[in-house]
Amino acid sequence: MKKYIPKEKLSKKAKRQLDKQARKTWNGVSPVTRKPTSKKKYNRKKLQKFGSTDFGVFCCFIYL
Repeated sequence: MKKYIPKEKLSKKAKRQLDKQARKTWNGVSPVTRKPTSKKKYNRKKLQKFGSTDFGVFCCFIYL
């Protein structure tokens, strides 16, 4: 049976090995929780896409 040694007293190599054992793999799955974006939420990117087209200039030509 191995004696318990506090992590502070372990060598750098032994600490790395313990940390490696503690980590789990997710097999390609991202652990970040995701949820769909709200339709009511303000979205700057959506407004930039609309502003990138010269729709206002086009309307002026039709009006004249």
